[in-house]
Amino acid sequence: MGEEWIVAHKHLSKISISSNPNNEPVSINGYSDHLKIIGIGTDAAVFQSIDVPAYVFKMYANDKVQKIHIEKKVYELLEDSPYYSTCFGYKDNYLVLNFEKGTTLYDCLLEGIPIPKQVIEDVDQAREYARQKGLNPRDIHLKNILLQNGRAKIIDVSEYVQPGNDLRWEHLKEGYDHYYHFIEGKKVPLQLIEKIRKRYNDRSNQFFTFEAFMDHTTRLLQRLGNKREILNK
Repeated sequence: MGEEWIVAHKHLSKISISSNPNNEPVSINGYSDHLKIIGIGTDAAVFQSIDVPAYVFKMYANDKVQKIHIEKKVYELLEDSPYYSTCFGYKDNYLVLNFEKGTTLYDCLLEGIPIPKQVIEDVDQAREYARQKGLNPRDIHLKNILLQNGRAKIIDVSEYVQPGNDLRWEHLKEGYDHYYHFIEGKKVPLQLIEKIRKRYNDRSNQFFTFEAFMDHTTRLLQRLGNKREILNK
């Protein structure tokens, strides 16, 4: 592909992104009827152009734009991999990526779409591939993994140059292996998912242990049939 995506720039220039405290999703300022919002994260929002739908545009919050060059470099190192998106270019505040069809694992839980074991295996293989390229695959969570024809596609690599292991994937994998059967094929209420997400993100609390977190979460999932009890817990 060439740079046909540039036709979307005039519409993207009508948008700005603001970050929010406490690791909450960004805020989108401005509007264009030529753009469709397809994802909102804690650093950026992702738009698809109706004029060039083969591309998406990951626009960073004003105080996060330094990540653009970092993420672009990561994509260059990953090269052509079935596990990751492709980066075609960038401007001052956004990256240009290929549009990936599929459903995030977050939305799979909301919609009751079963997540096959193959997805877990694919993410493990994707992480190993990234390590072989000298990267540190981290910050892997439900919103940046797509279920795509029964396989996994990872759509955010912005933290792959940071050191350390945030354990997000290890915790997700353990949760899948030991607890997912409680909810497989069931629609999980948004309020419950957000309750669990915020509780997990508060794991900096000195009293947090993953075992205690999963024990509490499991009790909520086992009572999934009683929505009122879950949401008022």
